[in-house]
Amino acid sequence: MAFLKFIVVTFLVLYLLRLILRLIFPMVLKSMFSKVQRQAENQARQAQGQARQQDSKPEGAITIDYMPPQTKGGKTDKLGDFVDYEEVK
Repeated sequence: MAFLKFIVVTFLVLYLLRLILRLIFPMVLKSMFSKVQRQAENQARQAQGQARQQDSKPEGAITIDYMPPQTKGGKTDKLGDFVDYEEVK
């Protein structure tokens, strides 16, 4: 009898869980998609604003947006002598 009660309770819990997920899952997805869409729209607006700012510069003006880091060149004299070797078999 306890086994039958366990089966019925398990079936009811799974059925309710499935019903709840069918109702809640679409709402969660809709809110996530709308949030991503708003973020994409904001990024597009920002890109348009930056493009307008770049267009408003006078002709011949030079700006540097990125300066790559300069590598420190090592001197090869301090590395030592090159020793040629022969492979012995």
